[in-house]
Amino acid sequence: MRYLILGCGWVGEFVANLWLKEGHEVWASTTIAEKYHRLITDGIFAFKQNFDEPLTPAINLPKEFDYILVSVPATNKSTIEDLTKRFLRVSNFLSSLHYSKIIFLSSIGIYPDVSKEIDEDSFEEDELQSKLLLAEKSIGVFPNTHIYRLGGLFGQNRIFAKYFQQKECTTGGQPANFIHLEDVASLISEGFVKPLNNKIYNVVCPHHPLKQDVVEASAQKYGFDLPTAFNNSDSFQKIVKSNRLQNDLNYTFKYESPLDF
Repeated sequence: MRYLILGCGWVGEFVANLWLKEGHEVWASTTIAEKYHRLITDGIFAFKQNFDEPLTPAINLPKEFDYILVSVPATNKSTIEDLTKRFLRVSNFLSSLHYSKIIFLSSIGIYPDVSKEIDEDSFEEDELQSKLLLAEKSIGVFPNTHIYRLGGLFGQNRIFAKYFQQKECTTGGQPANFIHLEDVASLISEGFVKPLNNKIYNVVCPHHPLKQDVVEASAQKYGFDLPTAFNNSDSFQKIVKSNRLQNDLNYTFKYESPLDF
């Protein structure tokens, strides 16, 4: 199989190396010189492309791919105008390629902060975060495209407790809507090769312990200091459900709960 990753970030690099080990041909774009050289060294066909600048044709880039992973971010610090230009360039880049399926990585940050269980159909478009919605709609117009709304990403050196050392935790009373990197990679790979019956999927662990419990568990497991205090001032009870993807792929999570990370 031949894979293309546009915007090869943390998830992209992890899954690229998995595909490489499986014997697939992997192409990946990056804006970072150090990462470009690392990808090349790993055996990935890397090329530099910044979608905030005019497109520059990638040397020898094939025109046909089996699967394309789009992981170009819709960063909140960017303006709507900048994001519109960014994803127009991504769209122009994709329009010249032939492929079987696209998966676009979005975020559950698209949902408002409310105290209820949420699935993919819980909100009207005008209730969703406008910048992420712009990105999803820009890529979603392409045929055979599916959108993965990822929960909070952890795994490898991303350990929840690490971010609260010598700090007060004000979100400990919230349910954790997290996902492990290894499950993300598996769900991307399976989503490419298996039929997907829906357009949009939440990608979140099926279990939602309180964030305070996750902090304490990861601190104990990995040897990090606990926060200076838990002040549950930000305690809305949002729970994002991922039953749709789990059912469509008949998937068993490697990490069913963030307590297991």
